[in-house]
Amino acid sequence: MDLKEIKAIIDLMKKNSISEFELEQNEFKIKLKRGMGMPVEGDEAYYPKALTASPMPAALPAAAPIVPIVNEAEIKSPMIGTFYGTPSPDAAAYVDVGVEVGPETVVCIIEAMKVMNEIKAETRGIITAIVAENAKPVEFGQPLFKIRPI
Repeated sequence: MDLKEIKAIIDLMKKNSISEFELEQNEFKIKLKRGMGMPVEGDEAYYPKALTASPMPAALPAAAPIVPIVNEAEIKSPMIGTFYGTPSPDAAAYVDVGVEVGPETVVCIIEAMKVMNEIKAETRGIITAIVAENAKPVEFGQPLFKIRPI
């Protein structure tokens, strides 16, 4: 992991109000904490000097892509069928990323045996990702959406 990736983690922590982050890969371990009195971006002390002083050993493999850690849940498929994010091919999507939904909000339909089944969010939150592809088959329990509960 290089300094650029560590800076990206710190930025994600700020954007998602995460106060603590810990990552362990093979022999590499990093733990970051945010709290009162943390310097702001632009200050010399914004990024700890210890992060720039110790290079990563060459023996470690390349780091995996950075995935933001947030309190997310998934809306999963309750059945096998074909996922549709719109009520008809020329209609607007039921939901988009960033949209707030409630427990009774229809987020998509799944066609199973020529029957169109409305799938509801069943929780209150904000859609953070649409995982399933439109007009593609889905399996029982497969994630369709990621949602941040509110």
